[in-house]
Amino acid sequence: MIEKPQFTRADVEIIRREEMYKRFFRVEKVFLRHKLFDGGWGQEIGRELFVRGEAVAVVLYDPVRDLIGMVEQFRVGALDEPSGPWCYEVVAGMLEPGESPEEVARRELMEEANVEPYALEYICNYLSSPGGCNEKLHLYCGLCDLQHAGGVYGLPEEGEDIRVHVFSAEDVFAVLLDGAFNNAAALICLQWLQLNRSRLQNQAACE
Repeated sequence: MIEKPQFTRADVEIIRREEMYKRFFRVEKVFLRHKLFDGGWGQEIGRELFVRGEAVAVVLYDPVRDLIGMVEQFRVGALDEPSGPWCYEVVAGMLEPGESPEEVARRELMEEANVEPYALEYICNYLSSPGGCNEKLHLYCGLCDLQHAGGVYGLPEEGEDIRVHVFSAEDVFAVLLDGAFNNAAALICLQWLQLNRSRLQNQAACE
């Protein structure tokens, strides 16, 4: 049995926060102290925090035809990647105030892929890089008909230029760990899909 961590949020004292940068994203320096495993409290430390917030990512899957939908777009963080800065990804977007993760999933699927799923399966959530960023991603599998999917979408006013690709599941899984999908959300979603593929196909066959 895996027990919960020993300490909770109550075992951290925030001393002060300093805003270092604020535009589309925000960076804070957080001064704090926390309890120690050997007992007592640690000394004051300062940590830079990239304030990113919550996001949603969705892998598109057509269980009837065994097809996977991925999006391709330019990513500045991948400028120096050997394969170049255009990445194969799952559909993703940030939560806006008052939105639920499922609402974001459906909105982003229409904006980025022009696809409306007939069902969403929740996969998991995770912190992308908790050593210095508070970003939390909620992952879904969007079950849909990909027979006629494809094209270029996104919001031009936000500089989006997003191409939708439809691949056979066999082709995707054959290169899953070869670097074609070089981001965590895509890899986690696709590995989950690999594990649940037969179940989703059987469910679709019974409907």
